[in-house]
Amino acid sequence: MKLCIINPNSTVRMTETIVKAARSVAGPGVEIIGRTAHGAPASIEGHRDEVMCAPYLLAEVQKAEAEGADAIVVACFDDPAIGACRELATGPVIGICEAGIKAASMIATSFTVITTLSRTVPLLEELVHRYGLSTQCRNVRAADVAVLALEAPGSNARALIQAEITRAIEIDKAEAIVLGCAGMADLAAELSRENGLPVIDGVAAATKFAEALVGAGLRTSKIGAYAAPLAKQPAPSNPNTRQGDVNERDQAFIG
Repeated sequence: MKLCIINPNSTVRMTETIVKAARSVAGPGVEIIGRTAHGAPASIEGHRDEVMCAPYLLAEVQKAEAEGADAIVVACFDDPAIGACRELATGPVIGICEAGIKAASMIATSFTVITTLSRTVPLLEELVHRYGLSTQCRNVRAADVAVLALEAPGSNARALIQAEITRAIEIDKAEAIVLGCAGMADLAAELSRENGLPVIDGVAAATKFAEALVGAGLRTSKIGAYAAPLAKQPAPSNPNTRQGDVNERDQAFIG
């Protein structure tokens, strides 16, 4: 079985952390292949970053399909472009937010998500609601540490995450913790031992869900919303639009 773990940002160091977490839980005979979305933002911390990473993420999904991946894990807790990824893939595509919170809902009656920056809290609250787990999610808390600072020496990231876990236990009465960033994957086991409750890494959960779905012979449905994208005819050119105008508009969006 071949599972492709895609990091939708362009930071290779984070891909290495993610792949290590996936391999630590993968079963015998499961090959884990890591991919980095080169060209995407260095980290994904908001709506714009999600949109900007999408073309590069989708390109990696297409490469994984061409190489015969049985399933794909999208290793960003925002689950960016997950529907589009499922349109392109034949096997299961698992987002780590959906995997993490659904795993929590199966082993605890309540959970709190600990994410990185405060600006991502509304995005994750929306995802939790979309996945139908608002009643079990006690809170989405931010450690107020940037994604790239998670691995930076002297960032104090681990202590900030631990402080939010303590508040989640004491104030939220959470029975489980879900780490809301792929860059936290290497902290889960140690934090679980120290705090005496399940601390869930979405990368590990998504890897095992993907493995289980493939093992059960399940693939992505292609008769409805996740059907392959329709072929498009090129739009007729507008004789009143100069090529320079188009290039300037594109550059303004990218910049």
